[in-house]
Amino acid sequence: MDPLQILSSLGGVARSAALLDAGLSRTDLDFLARHVARPKRGVYAAEDCRRDYLAAIMHNAVVTCASAARDYGLWLRTPPPQYHLGCDHGHSTNLWAAVAGVSSKVHRGLRYPKHHSLPLAALEDVLLHALRCLPREAAVPLVASAVRLHGIRTAFFEEDLAAQKCGPALQALRAVDPRVESLPEAEALLLLIPLARELGLEVEPQAYVPGIGRVDFLIGGFLIVEIDGVSYHSDRSSVRKDRQRNNSAVLGGYITLRYVPETIWNEPDRFVTDVRAALTGRLTR
Repeated sequence: MDPLQILSSLGGVARSAALLDAGLSRTDLDFLARHVARPKRGVYAAEDCRRDYLAAIMHNAVVTCASAARDYGLWLRTPPPQYHLGCDHGHSTNLWAAVAGVSSKVHRGLRYPKHHSLPLAALEDVLLHALRCLPREAAVPLVASAVRLHGIRTAFFEEDLAAQKCGPALQALRAVDPRVESLPEAEALLLLIPLARELGLEVEPQAYVPGIGRVDFLIGGFLIVEIDGVSYHSDRSSVRKDRQRNNSAVLGGYITLRYVPETIWNEPDRFVTDVRAALTGRLTR
């Protein structure tokens, strides 16, 4: 058992207790002490360690909210510019910015057991912190991915947030739709819902259309909106299938709009304008 590999598997930084739990001996710890830094008593840190993990361990905290998104595979388009750390203690946090020269966002309150070996908050705490902290356009997709990938039930969080009178966080939670299958779809849905409500129409994510199959969005029963990823049209077979779907949609009386994720991210106003034009054009005929 290579002590350096064990340390690397823990993000490159760990307390002695975590290393012993991973199977290392006291002799192995002595070996690590000669080969890696010891920024604090009982803490071992490789040069290439996870800096957010280091910040958490140095201050008896855990990584949470946006900083924990990659650990749980959650959808988050833009990595946070600061470390999001969670803790229950009341110690001063004015030195947290000194770790790796990056500032920290401190989240008070951890209600669930943290990860068994990493300085990582429980998924439930990560989501609660995200709902209270992140902008709606970031929090909603992140929570939607937790529902889809980890089977998290939003009803539990709704009761919790309602009891704590967290109005904005509760509204964000209620905007989560587990039917979306990707980050661009989740972001597109946040743009489509207000427009559809304004026009008195329904938006159905991952709708099944007879003769066409499943589409990303069906609005008003006639407008299909597809968000095509980078891997789309990877071979001739997919091109032929796509052409057939488009032809079937036209023959069935549907209108189809297709977009790449970059349009949703960089030109949201254009996206909404296009969809509005397609919807109002059909509705006013």
